[in-house]
Amino acid sequence: MHSFPILTNLLATASNELNFFEKVISIIKDYYNNILEGIANTLLIALIGTVVGLIIGVLTGFIRTIPTSKNKTVKTIQKIVNGVISVYVEIFRGTPMMVQAMVIFWGYAGLAGGSTLPVIPAGILIVSINTGAYMAEIVRGGIISIDKGQFEGAHSLGMNHTQTMFNVIIPQMFRNILPSVSNEFVINVKDTSVLNVIGVYELYKIGDIIIKGNFWMFETYLIICVIYFILTFTITRILRLIERKLAGSDNYVICGSQSDPKAEIKVRSNG
Repeated sequence: MHSFPILTNLLATASNELNFFEKVISIIKDYYNNILEGIANTLLIALIGTVVGLIIGVLTGFIRTIPTSKNKTVKTIQKIVNGVISVYVEIFRGTPMMVQAMVIFWGYAGLAGGSTLPVIPAGILIVSINTGAYMAEIVRGGIISIDKGQFEGAHSLGMNHTQTMFNVIIPQMFRNILPSVSNEFVINVKDTSVLNVIGVYELYKIGDIIIKGNFWMFETYLIICVIYFILTFTITRILRLIERKLAGSDNYVICGSQSDPKAEIKVRSNG
């Protein structure tokens, strides 16, 4: 690596002439577009990764709850599939996402003769697979939380497993797991920072590039930290608002008769 003492001294001299607030303003002014690019990539990867991960979680939850078949061949296939799901969940929950990113990104390159995936799709793939492992357990817990009477009632109406899951159980499950899904999205916004190891231009990577141009480490990372906080704080408040909307009103009316107003029963929740 070559050193540039003259350039370094000039930059050091210039940096000493600016105070803290001037440096912050200078960073925002000079790298505004780059910072916006980092924010966009961070939110894009986190959002798509969370949605795809949730889909993976729902599919694994559906498969895990399929009643054991009496047919020996089908029963064996079920055991194998459930075993694969269990291994997938344990591996991706038991290893850091940074290591997973390196294994998946460079593993693909090894299989493809040195060709690598585009970094943004690769980042989405990595976050999705990682999130799917956590969502699988979240969804499983959400399904377990539904009263068994719901299953029995659906089956008594002649519904098969698929109809029961997608018409009765999963809609109720989504309401129960929404806080956990929201939390997973916020975690993904922060965890996209590990994707800098494969060259994804997310928010942290942009900060790293800025530092190489001005050597203002504290000011640059402070800006990045504040942006992360604003993103997660805003997202959390929006998701909590959605949760309250889905929870419905504290006061509602049960209509016992369409013809007799006295049959209306007003109910007020304790919350």
